[in-house]
Amino acid sequence: MVEICCGSYYDCIQAYKGKADRVELNSALYMGGLTPSIANLILTKKNTDLKVICMSRPRGAGFYYNKEYFEILLLDIKVMLEYGADGIAFGCLEESGDINVSQIKEVVDTIKSYGKEKEVVFHRAFDCVNNPFKSVENLIGLGVDRILTSGLEPKAEQGMELLKNLQKDYGSEIEILAGSGINTENAKKIMDYTGITQIHSSCKSWLKDKTTTKNHVSYAYANDDFSYDTVDSRVVEELVKIIHQ
Repeated sequence: MVEICCGSYYDCIQAYKGKADRVELNSALYMGGLTPSIANLILTKKNTDLKVICMSRPRGAGFYYNKEYFEILLLDIKVMLEYGADGIAFGCLEESGDINVSQIKEVVDTIKSYGKEKEVVFHRAFDCVNNPFKSVENLIGLGVDRILTSGLEPKAEQGMELLKNLQKDYGSEIEILAGSGINTENAKKIMDYTGITQIHSSCKSWLKDKTTTKNHVSYAYANDDFSYDTVDSRVVEELVKIIHQ
């Protein structure tokens, strides 16, 4: 299973052309991914047969949400499910770094109320928890279907030992999706070592918009003054071939 991290409808089309199995639809990937617009979801569902997991993350930085931010997170989930999202990726933590049981339970109940087939994914907020094993057990008990994680390291390749242990101990009860820094060079190595059968990758390349920097004003966020990141269908296709060979 190859899941592509997408920041737009355009990215989803590139993932579709590359024959990805599933996409995680976001906005603002340079901030780690925020909630996408409904237009991106509608067009992706209309013009592809991809399974679309939508991010519900109302702001950047961490995952401790006060009442107002949690209200936004929950309402975004309802709206995205009403417009055809196949599942939701989210993460709610206590300020201490433990998972927020009450918020997660409310999210899980909400998602499953739209159909038992709707997928509940706890995203890389998991990589900020205090105790990964206790957290997995709690998430299983709460009815979460899948965890996206890099093994509590910046990149999945650095977290392979924990990924292997999570898959070995809990893989029969919850899906473990490895993500962060996975590419055509290391995907098979990570999967072979950990036993994980699902990977999450951005398959990123860069395009230029010459209006990004002009008249001493800049909206750049890349290493140059003009580029923005996109999914590259050719890289997706290469990764899919490597995984499915």
